[in-house]
Amino acid sequence: MTDKIFATAKDLREGNYLLIDDVPCRIVDIEKSKSGKHGAAKMRITGVGIFGGAKKTLLTPGDADVEVPIIERKNVQIMSISGNTAQVMDSQSYEMYDLEIPTDLQGQIVAGKEAEIIVAMGKKMIERVR
Repeated sequence: MTDKIFATAKDLREGNYLLIDDVPCRIVDIEKSKSGKHGAAKMRITGVGIFGGAKKTLLTPGDADVEVPIIERKNVQIMSISGNTAQVMDSQSYEMYDLEIPTDLQGQIVAGKEAEIIVAMGKKMIERVR
């Protein structure tokens, strides 16, 4: 299974996902310049990394192909908590793994609750608690 697909840069919108320097990012800003006499319109796409929040910028022609990560959301059951790590179980495959608890969810994670995780490019992160 592949972790990414291709899309045309001009078809992207704010809120979509994009790979910038092999980092999956959520697009927060798109600036388009007019097409010139000898070329296509240029696009400056700014994204924030899903796993870490790093701000990245991509400068590309509007008709160029860009890489888009395949984002998957899964429901998990929180089994136990140890420090800032939660042991979770996938609700469909019953697979168990440890995930770091994001700082903004630190007080909300409780054993026995359900959570939604985001999976992209082989990485997993707790996105919200239900």
